[in-house]
Amino acid sequence: MKKAYRVKKERDFQRVFEQGSSCANRRFVVYKLPKEQDHFRVGISVGKKVGNAVMRNSVKRKIRASLYTLKDQIDPNLDFIIIARPTVSELDSEELLKNLKHVLKLAKII
Repeated sequence: MKKAYRVKKERDFQRVFEQGSSCANRRFVVYKLPKEQDHFRVGISVGKKVGNAVMRNSVKRKIRASLYTLKDQIDPNLDFIIIARPTVSELDSEELLKNLKHVLKLAKII
């Protein structure tokens, strides 16, 4: 994903947390905030309970790859944040994509 598609700044993260709505399943929590913009922006958060740095970065790469495949289906007028729960480290790429699709549908992002 290009940098323009990412929520990077702390104040943007906080704005989504405070003003946005949330939705969750067993593997992910998603916060979303509607905005007027050309394309969506996503922030990814993977905590230390998921594993060491290598495992956390691996999970982030899988999430980004899954989002890239879903890019055309995602509502462009949103900022959203995906928080991975600790059990996500057990998933392979296909299961991660399936769970991510599920939570994005629940949150009405797809």
